[in-house]
Amino acid sequence: MVELERGFTVIHQYRNNGYNIVLDVNSGSVHVVDDVVYDVVALLEKQESKETILASLKDKYSEADITESMEECSALKAAGVLFTEDVYKNAVLDFKARKTVVKALCLHIAHDCNLACRYCFAEEGEYHGRRALMSYEVGKKALDFLIANSGSRHNLEVDFFGGEPLMNWQVVKDLVKYGREQEKLYDKNFRFTLTTNGVLLNDEIMEFCNQEMGNVVLSLDGRQEVHDRMRPFRNGKGSYDLVVPKFRKFADSRHQERYYVRGTFTRNNLDFSRDVLHFADLGFQQISIEPVVAAPEEPYSIREEDLPQIFEEYDRLAKEMIRREKAGKGFTFFHFMIDLTGGPCVYKRMSGCGSGTEYLAVTPWGDLYPCHQFVGQEEFLMGNVDEGIVHPGIIDEFKACNVYTKEKCQKCFARYYCSGGCAANSYNFHGTINDAYDIGCEMQRKRVECAIMIKAALAEQEEEKEDNE
Repeated sequence: MVELERGFTVIHQYRNNGYNIVLDVNSGSVHVVDDVVYDVVALLEKQESKETILASLKDKYSEADITESMEECSALKAAGVLFTEDVYKNAVLDFKARKTVVKALCLHIAHDCNLACRYCFAEEGEYHGRRALMSYEVGKKALDFLIANSGSRHNLEVDFFGGEPLMNWQVVKDLVKYGREQEKLYDKNFRFTLTTNGVLLNDEIMEFCNQEMGNVVLSLDGRQEVHDRMRPFRNGKGSYDLVVPKFRKFADSRHQERYYVRGTFTRNNLDFSRDVLHFADLGFQQISIEPVVAAPEEPYSIREEDLPQIFEEYDRLAKEMIRREKAGKGFTFFHFMIDLTGGPCVYKRMSGCGSGTEYLAVTPWGDLYPCHQFVGQEEFLMGNVDEGIVHPGIIDEFKACNVYTKEKCQKCFARYYCSGGCAANSYNFHGTINDAYDIGCEMQRKRVECAIMIKAALAEQEEEKEDNE
């Protein structure tokens, strides 16, 4: 019978939209199976004997079908796609000792904003501090720091973030120009990105972004009543009517590529699938709506009792996406994007976004933090663009953070898809980066299940199409 390592989840089974799905966690292999194989796999994972399996299932299936299913499972195991061993755990020591370089910076080009979003973790752009705009001199030092600390890496990323970056637009343009000049001197390639609420967006900015920005994130929360409730101006007036026409024009000018319309859903719109479809009906093809992360006492925060409805929304959205894809009206939903053919490298599968090691945030005055969500928390102040990293112990702490240091991850089938989750969320809810935000984990598991189901449905559609040709 199958020998399994105890303590780590190796198989995940679930039913969704009429599909019986078996995920082999360690290999990432996905199997869409019939009922008898589905039930046999469950018993094999419990390491039941052949005799026990036959006895347990004899009232549901014939002995021949049960025996054939067990033989199929054995063949899959021999092929390395079922009940596979964890080949990543042996890389943990090398992973902790690995040499890291900085490959991306999040430049807080503006600690200020012209909106007053009710859920803003940045406190309307202030980040627990003061309103400020990054000077060209500080931004230039940040790019110099990135080049100097990137080692031999050729491709680098700089994200213009806020607050609202367009409130400091001239500095954005000047820094892009400076970066392009440095590319030639140091054999680097900068990929610039921008996140904007759209209030100051105009044709000149769109044209510049289309030439220079590898990706643009457009902040929009959904239907007008949803967006205006959570993303008003400081005088309380909604911003939907102003920004939506600009965003539609911008997305079309980028040929519906290299952008995301990104929203945040809260307890006020748990029916968020309607907001995703609202975006699609407006013509947007690259869509993301994230769950708000907020203290439990906030009236808009997501709570454990909300999860059943949220799960239903993800299921509803997944089924509608399949329907629209078959009708030639498909769109991309960020949280349902999943690679079943390759995936990221082993280190990325274990540790995620690289915050605190490969990815740092820079404040308007040049302080360095592990990421934008740690800005203003002095215990995570790593250094500054003048002196560099002066607290390397923070790097070591983040370098050692991975799915094997988190007990919850070891029991989670989605660990190699979320790579341990967000370190900031873990710290804010548990006081350590080596834990996990439980509500976020529940939603992530559901999203992975839906994403795999969508792949199964579209693969079935493709097979039917080929059979009919």
